[in-house]
Amino acid sequence: MSRIEKLKSLLETTPDDAELHYMLAQEHAKEGDHLAAAEWYDRCLARAPEHCYAYFHKARSLEALGDLAAARATLKEGLEKARTAGDSKAEGEIEGYLDTLPGGG
Repeated sequence: MSRIEKLKSLLETTPDDAELHYMLAQEHAKEGDHLAAAEWYDRCLARAPEHCYAYFHKARSLEALGDLAAARATLKEGLEKARTAGDSKAEGEIEGYLDTLPGGG
């Protein structure tokens, strides 16, 4: 059983576990399936909109898919969530990524 299959099995018993959705997104991204990854990040964020790193990694998947405008918008939303949460580490990382994204922040 693959890691994705194991995570999906766990999700059957706890479907609202945002962290499981995040972990599934990470696994899909690791396999290079960025479209599926972005969808799983969205599912994570629907359950935990304060999950700052889901925005960061969703933007990476969107960038890999060539959708720089969506990646930039995702980072800006994540930056706002990080600021609201007072998460200076996430704020700095998201801001740094936004600054290096082609097309400017």
